[in-house]
Amino acid sequence: MSIISARTGWRFLIAAAVLLSAVPARAIEEPIEIFDAHLHYNWEPTPYFQVDEVLALFRKHRVTGILATSRPNTGTHALMDAKAEGLWVVPFIRPYRVRPDIQTWFNDPTIFDLVQDEYKRGYYRGIGEFHLSGKAAATEWVKKAVDFAVANDLYLHAHADDEAVEILMRHNARAKIIWAHTGFSLAPSRVAAMLATYPQLWGELSYRSGITGAGGALTPEWRAMFEKYPDRFLLGSDTWISERWASYGSIMAEYRGWLKQLPPGIAKQIAHGNAKRLFAENAGNK
Repeated sequence: MSIISARTGWRFLIAAAVLLSAVPARAIEEPIEIFDAHLHYNWEPTPYFQVDEVLALFRKHRVTGILATSRPNTGTHALMDAKAEGLWVVPFIRPYRVRPDIQTWFNDPTIFDLVQDEYKRGYYRGIGEFHLSGKAAATEWVKKAVDFAVANDLYLHAHADDEAVEILMRHNARAKIIWAHTGFSLAPSRVAAMLATYPQLWGELSYRSGITGAGGALTPEWRAMFEKYPDRFLLGSDTWISERWASYGSIMAEYRGWLKQLPPGIAKQIAHGNAKRLFAENAGNK
């Protein structure tokens, strides 16, 4: 090789190195975006983080959308009023004023009044998260809430066992339900049967056990379920207590750990695509 060609080669390598160094690290390593479909910004009586701190946390962990609820609904109002650039806020009406309402809301006519009054704000896309177990879902006031949701094209965000979910669906076959925690530890075979039976049921995966096994590897049962129903799952943080906010980054990192084990198209659907599709009619509030 001549001296001239050697110099040309070195110049090429140096130029290539300069070009690579000019590419922002974020563009190369940016993590998959996540829509947090189970977020509570509770004010009891004040939030754990101020609004600007919460928004900074979302930006840091590339959370681009949230299904926002709070107890009382004041926290959701604050997130909507912030009109944060780059964050899609999808607000749900929480049928609770204080924590004890969890145990009584399904028999309390004043809660139905609360839901109707909040809905007048004009921006809500759903009702929940609310808690139900078994036949507690069979009350008159739960049916009223389900029918109200269907009449106004709202989703229901139900922290419920499979029996309660089935009762909700019997109340109104047109109900659209986001199943908080997807049954917690319910057998995957039963989860799959529920998804097959109810096409308007979507599983939200916070606190859901059994998705991963040793070393964070996806279990065969859940890999098969994600591959069969890629359009039926959502991710969530469930920031119901301060500790969940403090570990927000690790929650998102854990999701990304097993999302990487799925085909990229399926990972994107679960991480954010399904939420964007479900709430697409709300795109004007982005």
